[in-house]
Parts: sequence; structure tokens; C-alpha cells
Amino acid sequence: MQSGQLAAAALASTWLARGAAANPLGKPIGLQLYTVKEAIREDAAGTLKKLREIGFGVVETAGFGKHSAQEFRRMIDDAGLACPSAHLSFDPAQLDAAFDDAHALGAHYAASGSLDGLVKPAKPAGSAARAMGIEEAKRTAELCNRIGEAAKRSGLQYVYHNHAFEFARQDGGEVGYDILLRETDADLVKFEIDCGWMIFAGRDPISYFGKHPHRFPLIHVKDYLAESDRASGVMLGAELGHGVVDYPPIFAAAAKAGLQHYFVEQEGPFARMSPLEAARAGYDYLHSLG
Repeated sequence: MQSGQLAAAALASTWLARGAAANPLGKPIGLQLYTVKEAIREDAAGTLKKLREIGFGVVETAGFGKHSAQEFRRMIDDAGLACPSAHLSFDPAQLDAAFDDAHALGAHYAASGSLDGLVKPAKPAGSAARAMGIEEAKRTAELCNRIGEAAKRSGLQYVYHNHAFEFARQDGGEVGYDILLRETDADLVKFEIDCGWMIFAGRDPISYFGKHPHRFPLIHVKDYLAESDRASGVMLGAELGHGVVDYPPIFAAAAKAGLQHYFVEQEGPFARMSPLEAARAGYDYLHSLG
């Protein structure tokens, strides 16, 4: 058994002993570390230990602060956490570099936080809300298949994470996200539904779970305020349970669709509390759903 598998087995045993069934789906509550990115940059080791003290069992990386992937893995282990998924930077000409980082972390899922800029330049500042067109979606699907095939050769599973721009309706009523699902190989390319961004874009995760079972092993559990502005693409983050998203039915549908891991994530601005306090609020909310 590899070191990553041993860590995961030890974590599972610990959580069973502590009553993991008190959490949604009986799985350890995870945190996407983008939520506490500033704290990670300032003190990665101390921040990871604080997250474990809160009760988090797993984390998903979004960069490594000032450290290498190998150094970050040691800090994750020292904190008593596991890292089943990593958001990575993909260079299509050097994919092995990203996969090496995933292996160093002990991750199984190699996720793209965004492929924006690899297929089409990001939205210029001050312009209208970003929108994925049909041709861009098809080119993105091609790139996803390439990354997914290379990831499989490396013993990993590639996962595409959404924002809101993939759901802009195009001529004929089609949306880019549906093209991505249709034109990617279901074995090579899985998806991580960011529930906050998807609902902000006017779409329903429950519907996608029902239509495409086993394509969504991961989700981001994110909430936002009602005063967020969909027209401009500005989403105002909220602590879980203090925004507009109703998570119990989402978890019920996700369980039937084969969900493996879920990660709390909050977008800024953090107006009411610090990011670390918001992470604690997110943990407490999800723990209450068990």
C-alpha cells in the first residue's frame, strides 16, 4: 500500500472512531485551502494544524504558499490531515510537472481550478461578465481530454472545476458546461461542481447529479449573499448557512451520484469574520447536518 493510501486509511479509521456519521455522507469534512490562502502564505504549518483542531479531516490545495509540494505534504501529514485532491496549474506542454505535485501530496484527483487563459484569454477588467462560447467549450473539452488521458497514465484522475461563466446561454439555448460534459470522455474527465458558482449562474446541481451520475466525485460547498450581482458576475461570499444555498437536498442527490469528497470554500470579501473563523463556521454548519 502506498503512503497516500496508508494516510487515507488511517484517517478513515480515526474518523470512524470519532463518529464520522455525524457529518454529511459519513465522510470527513474538507476545506478548499483557497479559503485561507493568506494564512497559508504566512504560516502554512500553523494554519493546517488549526484546521485540524477545528475538525477538518481533509484539505484540497490551491497552491503551496512559499513551499514546494513535497514540503507542503510534510506539513499536511504533521497536522494529521489528508489531501485527496489538489488544484494545480496545468501547462499543456509540461503536464508531468503538475502530476508530480499531485503525487507528492498523496492526491488522487488532479483538478484544474480554471483552464481560463489556456483556451481563451480571461475577461479584461471592467468588461461584461465572462461567458464561455460554444467554440471555446469545444476547445476546452479537447484540452480536458488531453489532460485526462495524461493523468490516467500517471495514475491520477483529472477533474474540471466550474465557475459561473460555463453556464452562459448561447444561441440555440446551449451552455458551455453541457458541451464539456458531452464532449469529454467520461472515464478520463470528471467534474467538481462548485455548488455556489453553479447556483449563482442559475443552474441546479441536483439536476446535474441526476443526469450524469458518477461524473462528479467532488463538490465545493459554497454559499453567497442574496445581494450578489449575477449580471456583472460579482458573487459575494457568505458563511455556510448564512446565504441563499440550501445544502441538505444537494447532499442527498450527490450521495446517489457517487460523491467521494466535499470541500468547504468561501469567496471574499470576509466582512463579518476572518477567513479562518469562516472556515470554522462552515465546519460547524456541515457538522450540524449529520
